[in-house]
Amino acid sequence: MFALDLLSLEIAGSVRGRRCERTRVQRMSLDQPSRRAVLAGSVLTLGGGSVYYLARSNEATAHGAGSSFHSSTETSAFGIDLTGKPIMGAPDAPLQMYYWTDFQCPFCERFERETLPDLVSEYVESGDLRIVFIALPYFDGSMPATVASKCVWAQVRDTDTPSAYWNWHTAIFEEQGQKNSGWASRKNLLEYTRSVDGVDADALETCLDERRSALEAQVNADAEKAQSLGVSGTPTFAIVDREAGATETLVGAQPKKRFDEAIGRLDDA
Repeated sequence: MFALDLLSLEIAGSVRGRRCERTRVQRMSLDQPSRRAVLAGSVLTLGGGSVYYLARSNEATAHGAGSSFHSSTETSAFGIDLTGKPIMGAPDAPLQMYYWTDFQCPFCERFERETLPDLVSEYVESGDLRIVFIALPYFDGSMPATVASKCVWAQVRDTDTPSAYWNWHTAIFEEQGQKNSGWASRKNLLEYTRSVDGVDADALETCLDERRSALEAQVNADAEKAQSLGVSGTPTFAIVDREAGATETLVGAQPKKRFDEAIGRLDDA
């Protein structure tokens, strides 16, 4: 698909013609004191992958730990402001993949454990793909982890070891418990952080104290932009040929084969 304004239509429909099977319904809300945006939805199964599908109304490994991270202040072709978002891979990679995730999403954890390591090995480390991580708080209790991820990235992005963010990111997914059970509370996040190399838990605590409201506003903006693009669940992916503008989307914990096929279509476009 070449027209970027059709991204929402492609995501909202089936993934390359595969049927979306609804399996159960849940009700969820953004967990933040300043804004209570209600989310409702269901779990979808897509070609072997799964996704927490939401419609807005008013054991993981340290995969890709050797991959480089960088920051950017550009606004992408989708109108996504990359400021404050961790980016894995070469700055000049010809392909860019947006990855919308939630630290409490079990299908995100499955993707990161089963598929992401191979994508990093084949496409990121070769310089062909860079990945933009966009955390969203789709579940009750996900806002603290989403805000904390922004704090951690801000702490390490301009240092000599921006990849320390990945140590933290994978550590949080390794600690993932039952959704909305409290495992991702502020107190627990600080405790997990104390065991992460390269990340200062005290600095994280200060950031949560002093910047929470501002960072929640950034998270809200990310969520609203995602919604405008048709992103209504996690994990969701949009792979873009940065020169041609061609786009492929995937939804759910898809196997590597599906990403290979999507990238192959971009190469052939």
